[in-house]
Amino acid sequence: MICKSIPLFSESRSFLCKHNAFVGGAIFIESHHLLLDKMLRIIILFLHKNGLSMTQVKRPSILITNDDGIHAPGIKHLWQAISSFADVTVVAPATEQSAVSLSITIRNPLHIEKVTWPANVDVWSVSGTPADCVKLGLNVVLESPPDLILSGINRGTNAGRNVLYSGTVGGVIEGIMHNIPGIAFSCYDFHDPAYAAAEKYIPLIVRHILQHPLPNGTFLNVNFPPKHLNEIKGIKLTRQGKEYWVENPDKREHPNQGNSYYWLGAKLAKFEEEADSDIPLLQQGYLTAVPVHVGELTDHHHLTAHRDHFEQLSL
Repeated sequence: MICKSIPLFSESRSFLCKHNAFVGGAIFIESHHLLLDKMLRIIILFLHKNGLSMTQVKRPSILITNDDGIHAPGIKHLWQAISSFADVTVVAPATEQSAVSLSITIRNPLHIEKVTWPANVDVWSVSGTPADCVKLGLNVVLESPPDLILSGINRGTNAGRNVLYSGTVGGVIEGIMHNIPGIAFSCYDFHDPAYAAAEKYIPLIVRHILQHPLPNGTFLNVNFPPKHLNEIKGIKLTRQGKEYWVENPDKREHPNQGNSYYWLGAKLAKFEEEADSDIPLLQQGYLTAVPVHVGELTDHHHLTAHRDHFEQLSL
């Protein structure tokens, strides 16, 4: 919905000019011109302070999902952060779906149920992954595509290459596949995440992206720093680091059957990180935001360098 203030002001001026004989002549017209100009400036200032423009007055439509599940506290904090300025629909997994990445359910039916929250918000639970939730949200729940998809707030960081495993990120990538931009939000701490601090910054980031849209195929991966640092030093738009969780299999024996089984487990693999990447910046207390591009997956350098001799292969 486009703001109609400018046309209305123009029409009012036109009306006054055409009917000056009835309204007291040029002095009245001039005073009303000044009044209209003043009102217009006030409206523009109000919109600017609230992160809006004359061409973006409507409340944006936002779809929220996560991978911690519909009952996780993080998703309610995310909703609370944007509910004052957006029309929100929540579609999230019925159970925790951590580390499922972009996986979807194809061998079992998906069940979707309405969920009642204390507030008047459209909330749905899905027996599937975050990507499943976005698929059903776009094709079943919503009548028209949302302006933005948000995922989180995740309990635990999705910095570095962990982004590839993340179900939180997977939900946003599914939106990218439908040409809908998205933002993934994660807190550094798994235990006692800094949800309150995150809730303060999320409106700033969401409004900024609504005003300055991401390129096609790009989403924003946002991580909040450790809670023990007490305060967020600032915001850094940066690059993804290299750190990720590697396997640490824990072999066990079944007490009755005697056969072996494993808990995959994990340990953090450390790498020498670039100083301006998200891993060191988070540890320094900065909120990090990485624009991750998944719309074009081709390695064009390799394609150009090797195409000719590769295509010469023959039996």
